[in-house]
Amino acid sequence: EEGISGVELILCKLHAGGKFSNKNYAFSGGLHGVGISVVNALSTRVEVTIRRDSNVYQIAFENGDKVEELQVIDTCGKRNTGTRVHFWPDPQYFDSAKFSVSRLIHNLRAKAVLSPGLRIRFDNKITKESQEWYYEDGLKDYLYQAVEAFETLPSDTPFVGTFSGNTEAADWAVMWLPEGGDLVTESYVNLIPTAQGGTHVNGLRQGLLESMREFCEFRNLMPRGVKLSPDDIWDRCAYILSTKMQDPQFAGQTKERLSSRQASAFVSGIVKDAFSLWLNQHTEIAEALAEMCINNAQRRLRQTKKVARKKVTQGPALPGKLTDCSSQDITYSELFLVEGDSAGGSAKQARDREFQAIMPLRGKILNSWEVDSSQVLASQEIHDISVALGIDPDSSDLSGLRYGKICILADADSDGLHIATLLCALFVRHFRTLVDQGHVYVAMPPLFRIDVGKEVYYALDEGEKQGILDRIEAEKKRGKVNVQRFKGLGEMNPLQLRETTMDPNTRRLVQLTIEDAEEMMELMDMLLAKKRSGDRKTWLESKGNMAEVALVG
Repeated sequence: EEGISGVELILCKLHAGGKFSNKNYAFSGGLHGVGISVVNALSTRVEVTIRRDSNVYQIAFENGDKVEELQVIDTCGKRNTGTRVHFWPDPQYFDSAKFSVSRLIHNLRAKAVLSPGLRIRFDNKITKESQEWYYEDGLKDYLYQAVEAFETLPSDTPFVGTFSGNTEAADWAVMWLPEGGDLVTESYVNLIPTAQGGTHVNGLRQGLLESMREFCEFRNLMPRGVKLSPDDIWDRCAYILSTKMQDPQFAGQTKERLSSRQASAFVSGIVKDAFSLWLNQHTEIAEALAEMCINNAQRRLRQTKKVARKKVTQGPALPGKLTDCSSQDITYSELFLVEGDSAGGSAKQARDREFQAIMPLRGKILNSWEVDSSQVLASQEIHDISVALGIDPDSSDLSGLRYGKICILADADSDGLHIATLLCALFVRHFRTLVDQGHVYVAMPPLFRIDVGKEVYYALDEGEKQGILDRIEAEKKRGKVNVQRFKGLGEMNPLQLRETTMDPNTRRLVQLTIEDAEEMMELMDMLLAKKRSGDRKTWLESKGNMAEVALVG
């Protein structure tokens, strides 16, 4: 079609890789489709040698331009096939032309771990050292070898599972180290390491938790007043998780954290089903795991009860609309800033009085982006928020902070997102220390409830809803499928609101973080500053239909 060889096409033209058609690859790890083309452009020389159809072909490039045509240079056996790319990085484009050997080794080993039976060798011609990786059973072999020096549950074979659908797949291996040790916690998406985890890891944790809770409840193992939290089962958990999906979305440019929303529901669903079956087939190990989780929960509760809630003895009185919690421990206590009185009423019924406080907000708060911190308290709503938090605007002193988590809870519609944006702007501009130290979160209420038989699923958006429906079809679940769309938080009853948005075991919270402060401030200024209305109009006309707020759980 292009009139040139395939190897020349992919080295000289952007977005020519096979990943851009699902006919070539079911799953791919590339994010932009420019990898090999950029290598060619930033190298003084690139040589590509191809063994195919009993011939050895070679083509060469210099500074991105072809200097040697594709030609046959030798012959080889018919089964001797493959491609070798040899490149010389151009030092003018890099701070250092040296490779990160440790990162390269990590990536090569990951390919071997995630591709059972594949043998990979790394030859370092500078140090004359060579390493080789081969895992016949993939994840299971690798995880067991990594933790075999420690006491483990299970003692010999990890809990492993695999699932492959039309558009998603997952493989995992999990073990626990009850006496401690060096935990292996590795996750991958389409063979790409995700060092910071992401939505697929959240799904693994949630699936394990839900299965263990059901197992403990069915067998009456839970002591009165004890509830398992995610940390109770995640503590001392070693795992390898590999997911595959089409068009994965990542946070940041380095692809170290998966942000695809549908991954959480997909992984949690399949892991829950598999782990529930495994627990009931290995009851002795399961009961030992349950005992470990219950001990963790009881230890956590004892630490929480050591501290009683402080009485406010000085400073302004707390706002009358604040419904406070009883715990003083700011590693445990949470404040929900809730849109509207009706949703605030449901939230008060849905909360856990021990550690969750509720503060309803009436309508949209002041756009405080261009207001000086010394003047922002003139707004009654912002004044009440500041008093409830125990922190003054533009202060770096958090000694008076009354809650460890400040959670923004608004409807998933356009008005709700506007309110959430104004609150995010308030914290970024006037309570920056809270954001920098990880205290501010945005709750993610679902848009859809999906019922099939006696099972209930919640979906954050259209994409996640479709992923759940695809999984229901793939697993051939029995029962009529009914999809309900929530119009707002006030439409949920307290039980639904607690399960989807407030219960730490089942909710989804997104931490408000800043990756590039300069870029973030410029974007927020363009979106919120009155003096930037012209820039806003231009942006909306050119990109408004493509904009999507990406939130990572």
